[in-house]
Parts: sequence; structure tokens; C-alpha cells
Amino acid sequence: MSSVNRVIVMGRLAQNPEVRYTPGGTAVGDLRVVTNRRYKNKDGDWQEEAEFHIVEVWAKQAENCKEYLEKGRLIYLEGRLKTDSWEDKESGQKRYKTKIVAHQVTFLPSGNGKKQEVKSEKPDADPQTEIPF
Repeated sequence: MSSVNRVIVMGRLAQNPEVRYTPGGTAVGDLRVVTNRRYKNKDGDWQEEAEFHIVEVWAKQAENCKEYLEKGRLIYLEGRLKTDSWEDKESGQKRYKTKIVAHQVTFLPSGNGKKQEVKSEKPDADPQTEIPF
């Protein structure tokens, strides 16, 4: 039996992209993307809720995001979910963080009518582990 781990998100950047580099020199970008949902509650009043997503992008894709994107920009991305775990040094408790590892980021129009798509060099693998998703 096979499984699927695929995420599609379209939202706005909650902050400017940040990029750091691995010891081997590979760029790793961090994006914070917010999506909104509008719905009517049981009383018929409109409600809006926001969901914040942590997104990780790799290599040239990360560098392009840093260069061309800024807070508020609308993007479309596809990727997979990944959960990291670690032990909190202060409390000794196990902590978890789930993020999206993007393999495609599309910069949606920002008024000039142009869009730009950036794909990772290895769309079927996490550059950190080289394990297909």
C-alpha cells in the first residue's frame, strides 16, 4: 500500500524570507505563509481565521525567494509535510514542529501581471536527506 504526503498552499508571506546556509554551502530558506478562511458561524455572522505555515525551501529556490519576495506577496506552493522533534534543554520535554518542505514555489502576480515559478533542483527529494517524498 502506498501513501501520499502532498501539500498545496496559496497565501501571503507574513514576513520577508530568511536564508541561512548549511556547512556544505547549500541555501535553506524559511518562509512564513498565512492563509485565511472566511465562514459563517452558527449565528450567521461572518468569521475569519488565519492559519500560519512554516515553509522550508532549498538551494537556488531559497535564494530566489530571498531575492524576489517580500512580506505580503501572494505565493502558491507545493510540497510535503515534515515533522522535526527535539528535546527542550530547559524542560527536558520532547518538542515537535511540523513544516512544509516546498518543492515548487510560484510567485503570483503583484500588480505587474507577471508570475515566476521556481522549482527545486531535486523536486522528488529532500536535499538534506535525499529520501524521495
